[in-house]
Amino acid sequence: MNVDSINELVKAKPNLSTALGMEFISTPEDDTCMARMRVDERNRQPFGFLSGGASLALAENVAGVGSSALCPGCACVGIEVSGSHVKAVAEGDTVTAYARLLHRGTTLHVWNVDIRDTSEELISSVRVTNYVIKPKK
Repeated sequence: MNVDSINELVKAKPNLSTALGMEFISTPEDDTCMARMRVDERNRQPFGFLSGGASLALAENVAGVGSSALCPGCACVGIEVSGSHVKAVAEGDTVTAYARLLHRGTTLHVWNVDIRDTSEELISSVRVTNYVIKPKK
């Protein structure tokens, strides 16, 4: 999935993705996309570990970028995010979110997002549902 045009849109104005240090990555598959985020002072807990909220934000944002790439001209917004955090990640590491489209309906997209550390160990598994808002005619 090519997310280059969405990436440019994300970088155009300050937003949560840029504030937390997310980088969106295209993939050769039509139903997947990726994002990377270094664990640093922008997204860690006071204890020095990646915040669970930042992990959920990463998952919701990469799924949103994927839905936006599939539906040019539409606004794609998360309406449900549910995740399990299974391992801590220390500041200085980088996490990668692998998003795979499970359902592509007319108005709803469902994504599974696995977040892994640089050792490819699972950090979080997240399900995201996006609502696709078509522009009014």
